Amino acid sequence: MDKIVSVHAAKTHLSQLLARVEAGEVITIARGRTPVAKLVPIAPKGKREFGAMRGKIGIGPEFFEPLPEDELDRWDQ
Repeated sequence: MDKIVSVHAAKTHLSQLLARVEAGEVITIARGRTPVAKLVPIAPKGKREFGAMRGKIGIGPEFFEPLPEDELDRWDQ
């Protein structure tokens, strides 16, 4: 079950609440008896793997050909 704290307590003890959330706890912030927000931990991003897209993307030889004159003129504008 979520721990419920008041807005005042959340403002006063935000650092402690964040430490608890980092430890995996979910905390609901309530105005009076009405819940208005939740503090939840964010899942850490996985480490990127170098070369993960290898073989999935290809560049054809036309990529290295010079651009047509009309397109080059548009770049100069």
